[in-house]
Amino acid sequence: MSQSVGRSVGLHADSGADARGGALRQFSFWAVVSISMFNALSAIGGGVALLATNGLGMPLSMLSAGPFSSFVGPALILLFVVGGTQTIAAVLLVRRRETGLLWSAVAGLGMIIWIFTEVGIIAGMSWLHILYFASGAAQLVLVCALLGIVGWLPRRALRKTIDNAPVDARDGAR
Repeated sequence: MSQSVGRSVGLHADSGADARGGALRQFSFWAVVSISMFNALSAIGGGVALLATNGLGMPLSMLSAGPFSSFVGPALILLFVVGGTQTIAAVLLVRRRETGLLWSAVAGLGMIIWIFTEVGIIAGMSWLHILYFASGAAQLVLVCALLGIVGWLPRRALRKTIDNAPVDARDGAR
């Protein structure tokens, strides 16, 4: 299938079945961007709130099953590791960098690990844990779809092409 100059590969389709696949690809792309942005803002906001309030009113005894003696460690991990990977993923995806898919997968897996670890340490669960676990899982599923791992959404590059030659993500050269 040929792509014309200046068309965003994977976000527009040429005809018929491609139009349906293009719409699904566009939805999947913007869904993973939205999830990354939501998770980034939530993690950064949560990390800052944990630091500013010394645990959002939670008792230190909630941390007794884990390696932390205060909420500073979890707050920094939430802020910089979880929030940082989500932010990097969102920025790279919006800029149509292929590495954005890798960062989004890392961020989604990081979110899942964060939730499992948090639930294990505090020995409790709330609807927020379910929400953020689902958001991390959704990131992974959408990345798999955008990578073409599923047959119903074949792989297409995120960047624009010129005469069917992919643009190099680093410097814009062929």
